Amino acid sequence: MEALREVTVWKGVKRPPNHVYLLDGDRVKAYIKWGKGQPEYLSGKMKIDRRGRKFVKANISLFDVKDAGSHLIKVVGSKGNVYHVDPEARTCTCPGFTFRGACKHITQLFKLA
Repeated sequence: MEALREVTVWKGVKRPPNHVYLLDGDRVKAYIKWGKGQPEYLSGKMKIDRRGRKFVKANISLFDVKDAGSHLIKVVGSKGNVYHVDPEARTCTCPGFTFRGACKHITQLFKLA
């Protein structure tokens, strides 16, 4: 899981607010509305489309995730980046999964099983 703060610069008079998101791969687990302090938790079925949007890392302690990641598997990508695969939800934090909803990390993990 990762916490991201949206920093997209929206054009136009009516700009959408930028929120802070708790993501599990491409799924939104919770978010903190712009200008608010308390997170709202979701069922995890909502996907987020990152195309055309900018994010920076946020402090995950903004959310109540005491045992988050205890069942996650760390994998090292082809360029040395570390990603987390959730075998239960079949999600991955890599960019490929984020944009396509599938990746080689998940495929390889379930080939081994």
